[in-house]
Amino acid sequence: MKEVIGLIMAAGTDDRMKSKKSKLAQELYGKAVIKRVVEAIKKAGIEEVAVIVGKNKEEIQEILKDEVTYIYQENCLGTGHAIMQAIPYLEKKSGRVLIANGNIPLITPETIKTMLEKSEKEEETATVLTGIISDPTGYGRIIRNDNKIVEIIEEKELTEAQMHLLEVNAGLYCFNISKLLEVIGKLEKSSMGLYYLTDIIKMLSSKGEKIGGLLVEDNTEILSLNTKVQLEMLSRILRIRINTMHMNNGVTIEDMNTTYIYDDVEIGIDTVIHPNTTIKSGVVIGEDCNIGPNAYIREGCVLANKVKVGSFVEIKKAIIGEGTKVPHLSYMGDSTIGKNCNIGCGTITCNYDGKNKHKTVIGDNCFVGSNVNLVAPVTMGDHVLVAAGSTITEDIPSESLAIARQRQTNKEGWNKGK
Repeated sequence: MKEVIGLIMAAGTDDRMKSKKSKLAQELYGKAVIKRVVEAIKKAGIEEVAVIVGKNKEEIQEILKDEVTYIYQENCLGTGHAIMQAIPYLEKKSGRVLIANGNIPLITPETIKTMLEKSEKEEETATVLTGIISDPTGYGRIIRNDNKIVEIIEEKELTEAQMHLLEVNAGLYCFNISKLLEVIGKLEKSSMGLYYLTDIIKMLSSKGEKIGGLLVEDNTEILSLNTKVQLEMLSRILRIRINTMHMNNGVTIEDMNTTYIYDDVEIGIDTVIHPNTTIKSGVVIGEDCNIGPNAYIREGCVLANKVKVGSFVEIKKAIIGEGTKVPHLSYMGDSTIGKNCNIGCGTITCNYDGKNKHKTVIGDNCFVGSNVNLVAPVTMGDHVLVAAGSTITEDIPSESLAIARQRQTNKEGWNKGK
């Protein structure tokens, strides 16, 4: 694939989200909306991405850091105006530019890559991603002549007849940079006082340039985000997409609707995920594991094969060896647990001293009784047994029995008549 750069329009403001944060900074299933768009573009093979920002500049920079180049749009006068601000940037580039709306967070790298390959193979001056939607309210419409795209009309500019068109503009474009630069400066304001990037399509078409379209296979990819209701809907779609992928890879998920598996999680075949379980980004789980119900596996966890994490268990930054069981009502944080261990009900690692986090290390073949507190930093060797109800504050040598609880005292008759 020839040189392609990415350009994301992210300067617009909108109060429909009813939030102190802009819609692009909203967290969608663990990641900011704008970050999801950037990641999709980069995973499609585009290494250089620039983001056009406005009054939300600091907010977007806080999210994306130095992952992208920033272009400032002082006055938000439409999508065409946004690209005008990028002219000095584009003049230093060659090849093609992928331009994306910043609020289409479900777009996939596969669709982007397919669009780029089509644009290159068919030598199109401009390629537009489109969709067929039964209720196209909120979208610009695609105008075709002899089945060729000749124009895109924004919804505010539609005639009564055009309102019934079902093919919509998805907000993703690929342009030949030199051809785009020939016409971008000639854009004129619409009746609404805005410059529309979509008008470029008509300008190029009237010059005889080749305009192509790619019809998206899954309309959920082009759903835009503007409200909190839409945010929940997109989260639901993303959850189903991720869960389906894992099931297709051999994972058993008993209840898709109550299982929350975030991005970039690896799960081995024949692992069973029970209802009401949350697994955060980056977690690695082996084969033949049993997770949940009501388990919470946070970032930084690696579970080997045949591990059991039972009901109402939370683990965080934990490495758990093969065959180990953490059956129920336990918290294992900042810990390394060896093979074939049993962690009793109600056991917790006391990993935080108020300032710093400390680590707990448990060897192989250990048995930790119920209601045990492991006050980190603490290390126990292999084949250790910890008596139920103990509070462990010192290291335990291998093959030891550790008992750390006050001796029971019975005062007979003390409560008589009270």
